[in-house]
Amino acid sequence: ATAAVRVTQDSLLNVCMDAKHHKTEPGPEGQLYGQCVLWKDNACCTANTSLEAHQDQSYLYDFNWDHCGAMPEKCKRHFIQDTCLYECSPNLGPWIDQADSSWRKERVRDVPLCQEDCEQWWEDCQDAVTCKVNWHKDWNWTTG
Repeated sequence: ATAAVRVTQDSLLNVCMDAKHHKTEPGPEGQLYGQCVLWKDNACCTANTSLEAHQDQSYLYDFNWDHCGAMPEKCKRHFIQDTCLYECSPNLGPWIDQADSSWRKERVRDVPLCQEDCEQWWEDCQDAVTCKVNWHKDWNWTTG
């Protein structure tokens, strides 16, 4: 029974999601940029994706971190790290879920966050504002 559990657990690691910017297989990516460099030895993202993750106006999601005014840099770094994790990590298998979307077949849900990271994110972003209740749905893209 232990071997069967290990095989199942191992099959959830070292995989890339079936999503818009992900590689089909993880592998070395020596030129990763900025906060994404943590995954350079085994990544699901390309160097270009890692660079775009750091841009205020990125083609990755047609999204601007400063959509409701300037986001403080100390806050923005948490969102960039989250983007690097999502785009680059080959170890999100346990949290991959099917997505009903035109631009991705899979997404991650309920990925755990260390308490220290959560508290630091709150500390760094508590004075920042957004004009959107839920960043994951119901955007009106008609005006670009």
